[in-house]
Amino acid sequence: MAGGLVKYRHLSRKSSHRQALLRNLVTALVQHESIRTTWPKAKETQRLAEKLITLAKRNNETSRRAALGILYTPHALLPKLFGELRERYAERPGGYTRVLRTEPKSQYDQGDSAILEFVDGPRDLRFAMTAAAVARDQKLGRPSNELTLLNRNKVTRFRPNGKAAFEDMVKRVAGLGLGGGPRRKVADDADDAGDARGWKEAPTA
Repeated sequence: MAGGLVKYRHLSRKSSHRQALLRNLVTALVQHESIRTTWPKAKETQRLAEKLITLAKRNNETSRRAALGILYTPHALLPKLFGELRERYAERPGGYTRVLRTEPKSQYDQGDSAILEFVDGPRDLRFAMTAAAVARDQKLGRPSNELTLLNRNKVTRFRPNGKAAFEDMVKRVAGLGLGGGPRRKVADDADDAGDARGWKEAPTA
C-alpha cells in the first residue's frame, strides 16, 4: 500500500538484518554506555535501549528472558543491566538515553552522525559540557545564562548526589586551566638544540 506513515526506519535492510544491527548496537551501548553511529541508527537503537532499561526495572523472570533475547552477550551484561543500570534509573520515570548530533563521521558521504549515550553515567557528555560552561562563567566572573542553568538542572535532577557530583566536575574542569591564560611557552633550545619537547615560560618584560 502506497503512502501512510512509517512506524520505524527500515535502515535500507531487511527485517532480520535490521534486528541484528540494532541488537549489536544496543549490546555495545550497554557495554560501553556511549556509542557513535549514524543519526537514523542512533534513533532506532534508542527505542530498543529504552525498552531494555524498562525490562531491567521490572526485574522479574519474564523481563530477564526478554532481555536475554535482545543482548548478544547476555551472560556478561545481564548483571550490569539488572544491577548497576537498574539502580541508577530506579527513580527516573523515563528518558534513560540521549542522542547528540555530531559532525559527519565520513567526509565522503557527509551522513548525519550522532552519539547515543546513557544519561547520568560516567560518560555523560552533556554533564561534562555543562560543567565546563559553568566553570568558564565562574572564571570570567559572569552569571550563567538561562540555557546553562536549564541544562544544569537536567543533568543533576535524577543523578545520585547530582549537585555534589556537578560541583566536583566544575572544580576538575577549572583545574585544567582551559580557556587561555597569562602563561606563554617558547621552545627551549639552550639545553638541547633541536629538542622541541623542552619548554619554559617566556620571560616577562
